[in-house]
Amino acid sequence: MQVMKWSVIALAVAAGTSQMAVASSQSESKGFIEDSSFNIFNRVLYMNRDFRNGGGNIPTVDSDADGEADSAPYKKGYREETGLGIRLLYESGFTQGTVGVGFDAHSLSSIKLDSGRGRHSNGLFDTTDDGRGDDTQTEVGGAIKFRVSDTVLKHGNMFTASPVFSTDDSRILPETTTGTLITSNEIEGLELTAGRFTAMSSQVSTDRDTFALTEANIVGASYSFTDNFSGAIHASDIEDHFKKQYINLNYNLPLAEDQALNFDFNGYRTRDDGQALSGEVDNKIWSLAAAYSLGAHTFTVAHQRSSGDSAYAYGVDGGGTIWLANSVQYSDFDRKDERSWQARYDLNMAEYGVPGLSFMTRYIYGDNIDVEGFDEEGKEHEFNFETKYVVQEGAAKDLSFRIRSSIWRANSVQNAEYGSDLNDFRLIVEYPLEVL
Repeated sequence: MQVMKWSVIALAVAAGTSQMAVASSQSESKGFIEDSSFNIFNRVLYMNRDFRNGGGNIPTVDSDADGEADSAPYKKGYREETGLGIRLLYESGFTQGTVGVGFDAHSLSSIKLDSGRGRHSNGLFDTTDDGRGDDTQTEVGGAIKFRVSDTVLKHGNMFTASPVFSTDDSRILPETTTGTLITSNEIEGLELTAGRFTAMSSQVSTDRDTFALTEANIVGASYSFTDNFSGAIHASDIEDHFKKQYINLNYNLPLAEDQALNFDFNGYRTRDDGQALSGEVDNKIWSLAAAYSLGAHTFTVAHQRSSGDSAYAYGVDGGGTIWLANSVQYSDFDRKDERSWQARYDLNMAEYGVPGLSFMTRYIYGDNIDVEGFDEEGKEHEFNFETKYVVQEGAAKDLSFRIRSSIWRANSVQNAEYGSDLNDFRLIVEYPLEVL
């Protein structure tokens, strides 16, 4: 993978020198300060998980130092927490000249608004020695960046959004990673990426490397063949964990002024590597989604299928590294040999005179899950409902309110592997402020 990484970087540079546009992003730079931005992003998250059939939090605290976890330190069957996340995000412009230099910086802070030892462990806060959620946490980081033409090299702390290395942002604060990333857009419609990362910080930890990541090398290319057809291919080598390849094809077919069909295919191939610290991994998984949009309405159906000797593996490469149709609010429907189907409906109320208001509901069913130690197949299903409203104007412009509700159920075989049935409810309030 090391050879592949540097050969892709060389390809990006060669492409830039042979087919560079007359005007590039760097040639249009106004300066380090002139192109800079500073934003404050606020998020309040209330999260409730109600476990069914006697399930609940697993004791993890040994307060009496007897060598075993306490028998009942948590309220059985229930988790409920509320927190505030504040993100300060500064992005400088680039200095003028052939090689532009800039700097990005961030501060991530969380404040516990409501929690308790009996209701903790929703992934909103770090855990103190006595098993409670941490009251406050702050993490700061930054990255230096260089730009030549339309190619940017960044080194330091950053957020990533690659199908094979994607930081998660599903709680109060996002994961962050440390490393080097190069992104080239020298040829119109073509984006090339390559990177090497050496640390990953979780959503609840201020540690630079929560997951003991040794080295992660990634490469990728995405290309827009036409305005309606695009494709992408990416690969990663997570040292001593696994190697992963990803492919995507997306096609949009306009049917009329307010009608269109969209087809989206995603696929992964993952195999363990080196010491196999993530366990034995040998998995192929793909999904195909078809969406029909008609004015304010969008109807989607999707099928997802997993095969191989294991389930899909991710996490050490970022909690968001699962770009599949049936990865939803609670379950990813990515178990060994699992087959799953989804039906989804979206409604945009702007068409009915209420801009900013939207609804979504979906149902996913999965079966054929191979669970070790059981002759019977595992089965699971999940129902999601979401509604969101974004203030359109005035002093509170862009303030948003979002409700996410999930009901997840499984048979006894899948419960044994994945956990107890549960209801997951989240209320998310977000307020972005653009200072510069």
